[in-house]
Formats: sequence, structure tokens, C-alpha cells
Amino acid sequence: MTPQWGAAAAKAEIARDLDAHPLTRKLSQFTQLSAEERSAIVAATGKLRDYAPGDDIVRRGDLTGGMKLIVQGFACRYKLLDDGRRQNLAYLIPGDFCDLNLFLLDRVDHSTAAMTRTKVAIISQSDVLALTEHFPNLTRALWRSTLLDEAITREWVVNLGQRTAYERMAHLFCELFYRMRSIGGVTGSSYPLPITQAALGETLGLSNVHVNRTIQELRAQGLISFKGGTVTVNDLPALERVGFFTADYLHLGDGPK
Repeated sequence: MTPQWGAAAAKAEIARDLDAHPLTRKLSQFTQLSAEERSAIVAATGKLRDYAPGDDIVRRGDLTGGMKLIVQGFACRYKLLDDGRRQNLAYLIPGDFCDLNLFLLDRVDHSTAAMTRTKVAIISQSDVLALTEHFPNLTRALWRSTLLDEAITREWVVNLGQRTAYERMAHLFCELFYRMRSIGGVTGSSYPLPITQAALGETLGLSNVHVNRTIQELRAQGLISFKGGTVTVNDLPALERVGFFTADYLHLGDGPK
């Protein structure tokens, strides 16, 4: 017979595993998830696939159906012009969906690529429908996740349209600091950003030379360091002032409810 303390420890371990899942961790920002809801999330995201850096996870023109969730790694949404020029539209970290906002459309209108070795959960259409039909609370949380993606997109549009190169880079580093911190991805004041300066340029609408110059300026002001795929924020309040950054659009203080 299992000792009582052993059974309790086993239950606690299971609860920790459920809480550590990237999607339960993200959705818990928006609502209080029951044990049944957390278990359903883990069950629905059990089919995993690995992608190498540069691989397309979702490709423009693909049929929609199920959904893909970033479990480990780093990815980005992007669009290509016919002449090969590329615009990065969003960065995806663990807990982010590649295609939640496209679930009800016929085809994908952009691509998503792995920027590091990335582990993705493949959630079938039937599992998505089962989750939303049986768990209204999860449906509301997923809806809020989509609204958060839209809020980030709006801020990126402002970044490209109104902020200077110096301001938009500062703003991006602030945003990623807060998003990574919300999933436990910040150590001290540092977080991984495993991308090249060319990729930063495709995100911020800057040439490689301008990206390098701007990073050097932020370093010279003592605001950040960016080396070996790691960003260290040396003075977060000052970096926020430089980038005209406020974290309200990330809604990180809203939940759980």
C-alpha cells in the first residue's frame, strides 16, 4: 500500500508538471485553470515534432485545420516579397501558437519559421474543437491569447511607422524582456535572443549596417549588451524611456482571474 505522504508527493509532482506546460503557463495569465483543463491541454498537445533552424513550421498557402504550438525554442512569422525581401511579423516563444488566429480560415497567408531548434506540438482539429466545446473557460483564454497577438502586432506597426531605429530596437528588447520573464526565460537581467543582426533588420526595417550601429549606440549608453545570442538589459527603466515602452499592451498583470 502506498504511504499517504508518497501519494501526496506524487499528486504534487503531477500538478507541477501540468503547471509547467508552456500553454497552461501562458493561459494561466488570463484565467484560473482547473486541474481537468490543464490535463486536457497536456493530452491535446502530446504529439510533438522537431524543426531545425530555418525550417518552415507553417508555410504560406498551407491548408489550415489543426494548430501548432511552440513548446521549446524560438520562431518567427514572416512574409516574403516576390524579389526575396523578407519582413518578420512576430517572434514566437514557448506557449505561443503559430496559427491560432487562422484556425477558421482555409489557407495560411504567411509563413512561420524556426529560428533555433524548435519543438512544436501538433494539435489536431478534432482536439481543438473538443477543447473549445467542453471547456468554455479555455475557449475564453484562447480568445484572449489571440487578442494579445493582435495587440503586439499593433505595437509593431507603431514601431515601424513612428519610432526611430534607436527607439524601435529599444522597444523590441523591452517587449521580449517582459514576454520572456512571463515564462521564466529571464535569468538575472538576461534572456536568450538567438537571432542574427540580419534577422533583426528584417524585423525592424533596417539595413545590417544600421542594425549594428544601433546596437552599438545602445551598448555605449549602457542600456544593453547583446552577445552570443543573449540580451542583457542593464537599465530597464532607461531602456523603456528610450523606446517609449509601456507594458500595458502585453496584459501581463491581468490574471489569473
